Amino acid sequence: MHIRYLVLVCLALLGSPYAVADSAAEKFAQLGTLLDTPTASRLASGAPGPGYWQQRADYVIEISLDDERQRLEGNETITYYNNSPHPLSYLWVQLDQNRFQPDSMANRSTTAPDFQRFPYKAMARMLENEQFEGGYDIQAVTDGDGKERQYTINGTMMRIDLQTPLAPGGREEIGIRWAYQIPNADLLRARAGYEYFEADGNYIYEIAQWFPRMAAYTDYEGWQNKQFLGAGEFALELGDYTVRITVPADHIVAATGELQNPEDVLSNEQLERWQRAQEVSGELEFIVTPEEAKRRESSKTKVMRTWQFKASNVRDFAWASSRKFIWDARTAANGDDEVLAMSFYPNEAEPLWSQYSTAAVVHAIEHYNRYTFQYPYPVSISVNGPVGGMEYPMITFNKPRPYADKTYWDLHQKSGDKTWERSKYGLISVIIHEVGHNYFPMIVNSDERQWTWMDEGLNTYLQYLTEQAWEEDFPSRRGPPEKITAYMTSERQVPIMTNSESVLQLGNNAYGKPATALNILRETVMGRELFDFAFREYAKRWQFKRPTPADFFRTMEDASAVDLDWFWRGWFYTTDHVDIALDDISRYQISSRNPEVEKPIERAKSEAREKTRSDQRNADMERLIERHPELRDFYNDRDEFAVTPYEVSEYEKLLRGLADWERALLETERDFYALSFSNQGGLVMPIPLRVTYADDSVDEIMLPAEIWRKNAEQVTRIIMSSKEITAIEVDPYREIADADRGNNHWPRKVEPTRFELFKQKEKPNPMRQGEKEAWEQPIR
Repeated sequence: MHIRYLVLVCLALLGSPYAVADSAAEKFAQLGTLLDTPTASRLASGAPGPGYWQQRADYVIEISLDDERQRLEGNETITYYNNSPHPLSYLWVQLDQNRFQPDSMANRSTTAPDFQRFPYKAMARMLENEQFEGGYDIQAVTDGDGKERQYTINGTMMRIDLQTPLAPGGREEIGIRWAYQIPNADLLRARAGYEYFEADGNYIYEIAQWFPRMAAYTDYEGWQNKQFLGAGEFALELGDYTVRITVPADHIVAATGELQNPEDVLSNEQLERWQRAQEVSGELEFIVTPEEAKRRESSKTKVMRTWQFKASNVRDFAWASSRKFIWDARTAANGDDEVLAMSFYPNEAEPLWSQYSTAAVVHAIEHYNRYTFQYPYPVSISVNGPVGGMEYPMITFNKPRPYADKTYWDLHQKSGDKTWERSKYGLISVIIHEVGHNYFPMIVNSDERQWTWMDEGLNTYLQYLTEQAWEEDFPSRRGPPEKITAYMTSERQVPIMTNSESVLQLGNNAYGKPATALNILRETVMGRELFDFAFREYAKRWQFKRPTPADFFRTMEDASAVDLDWFWRGWFYTTDHVDIALDDISRYQISSRNPEVEKPIERAKSEAREKTRSDQRNADMERLIERHPELRDFYNDRDEFAVTPYEVSEYEKLLRGLADWERALLETERDFYALSFSNQGGLVMPIPLRVTYADDSVDEIMLPAEIWRKNAEQVTRIIMSSKEITAIEVDPYREIADADRGNNHWPRKVEPTRFELFKQKEKPNPMRQGEKEAWEQPIR
C-alpha cells in the first residue's frame, strides 16, 4: 500500500467517474419491455387487477386398476367454465402419457448418449422406450348428452372441436373414456408408474398425469398447448374433483383430497385408528401397522373395492395404491385449524420412514406457513414408491429407502447412477421439497411448462430455510451462495428465464440458481424484514391464481421500495457470474502544510527506505568529493529536511488566509484509504467488506450494488479511518456467490487446496495374463 499526501481540496476528485462504462447503463436499466405490459388483469404493482380472470375445470372420474396387466381404464366428465372474455371455438386437453409412445416427440428428440460412459440402466431405458406400448387409448369423446365429439390428437395434446363457440361466462361438459399401460417408473424415469417387488410379487403404483386434463387458457399466452417432452411440467386449471378408484380389495389407497367412504374400505380396527389419528393429540398413529402390511403381501385377492375421494379447489389429482403399504398419521397445528399429515410406505422403507416421513411433512407445513400463508387443505401425504420426488395437491411421491439390512447413510452417497437414494437427509429434504410444492405451484398456480424456476426455484429457497430449521448445520444441497459458483462459471449455462424444455442443467438452472438468488436478496440486498414482507405479499396475492415472472418481480419491488431491476436483469436474464476483485489500495493523509510537522515525517520516511542493492555494494567506495573537499558547496551541506524561516513564513501566511473551520480541517488526523475494485464476473452486486485495524478491531461495511451504476467494470471507494488498516476482505461470509476468492484479500492471501497422491493402476500384461490362464488349466 502506498501512502500519499495531498492537499485537502484534491480529496473531492477521488473516485469521480471521468468516464462512464457503457455497460453500467445497461446493467442498471429498468427492465421495461422485458416485462409484460401491465393490464387491467395484471397491474403494474404486480397484483391481480380488477379484470383478472382464470378458467376452471371440475372433474368426476371413475378409474379401475388392473393389477395383473398394470393397466388403467377410466371414464371422466369434465365441466369446463369459460371465465375469459373470449369465445372459444375449441378446447385443448393434455395427454401427457402420450410421451411414452415409441414415436413420441420426446423419444424422437432424445440425443445420443455418451458411449464412453453408458450405464446398464441407460441401455435398458433406451430399449424399453423403443418397445413400450405407452400412451392413451382414447375410446370415446362425448358431450354432456353422450353424443360424439370431433377431436384431433397431436402428440401430447388433444383438440376438441365445439359445434358452437363457448361464450364468455358459459360452460361445457366433456366426457372421455380412455385406458393406458402404466409405465415402469424406475426403468423409464417416469414421473409416475409402478414398482415391482420380485421377492413377494407385489407392486406399488404411484399414479399421476393419468387422466386427460384441461390445458390452461390464460390472458398472457392463450392456450398453453406446448408439447410435453418430459422436462417442462404442467400448467393446469383449478377445480373440484370427485374420484372413485377401484383396486384389489387388499390394497390401501392414498390420494388427493379427503376419503369419503372409510367405512367401506377399512376394517373396523383401521377405521377406529383413522378416526383417532384425526384428534388433536399430535401423536403418531399407525392406521395400517407394519405387521398388517406384511400379512397383506401374500393375500392377493381377486375381489375389487372402490375408494372415493373429494377435493376442492385443486389443480390436479394423484393417487397411490398397494397391498404393501404401512399407513401412519398425525395431526399438525395449522393456524387456528389442524391438518392431517400421513405417510404410506412398505416395510422395505423402515426404519427411516416411520421416524422421519410424517415428521418432515409436519415440519414443512409449519415453516412454509410462516413465510407464505396458511396451508388451505385438510390433509398432506407422503408416499414411498418408485418415483424419486414429485408433487401433487395434498400428496407427494418420495423415494429414498434404507438398504435391505435396514442401514442407511446420513448424507448423500453416490452409488452407480443414484446419488442420494439411500440417505437420511435425502429423505427429509425431498419430503420438505415436495410438500413445499403444494404452495408453489399447487396453490400459487404458476405455469411450469413455461417457467420452471417460478415453482422449483421459489420452493427450493423455502426448502433451504425449512431444512436449516430442522437442525443446526443441516447439509442443504442448494441455497448457500458458495454452492452455486461452479455452475455460474461453467460454459453450459442458459439464463434462468429460458423455457423449461430448453434449459441446460435443470437442477442448477431452475432450482439452485434462483434459490440462491432469493437467499442473497433476503440476506444481503434487501434484508430479512423487507424481503419476508414482500415475499409473503406475493404469495398471498397470487394464491389460487396464476402469476407470471413480471408479477413476481413487480410485487417484490412494490412491497419493499427497493429497485431490483438490476438484480433481476443480472441473475435471471444473463449468464454473468459474481467475481469482485480488490485490485489495489492506496493510503492518503492530509498534509498539515506545517513544516514543523511535515519535515520530520519526510525525514522518517527517507530514513526508513531500504537502500538499493547498488547503494549497499557502493557503501565503502571512495568518492571523489572526499578526496577534493574544494568541490563541496551549499547544497552538499544542506539538510533538506531542516525547517527554514521562509517555509515557516509561508505557512503563517497560509493560516492567515484560512477561516477557523478550514484551519481545523488541516489538523484532521485521519487516513483516507482508496479501495479499487473491478467487476471481473460481469454481475453487479453489493460489496461486503471486513476491515481489520492495527489494534485488531474489525468493522463490517456493505457497499450497495448501486456503487457500480456509473461504471460497472471498475470503481474506487474511500474509507476514512483514524486507525491504521492492516487487512481488508471482500465477501468474508461468502454471501454473494463470489466465484474467485483468491482476489478478495488485501494483503493477498493464498488459500491452500489439499490434493491426494495415488498409485496408478497397472493394466494387465497380455502375455502375463495369457500365462496365468495357461497355469490355471487343469493338468490332464
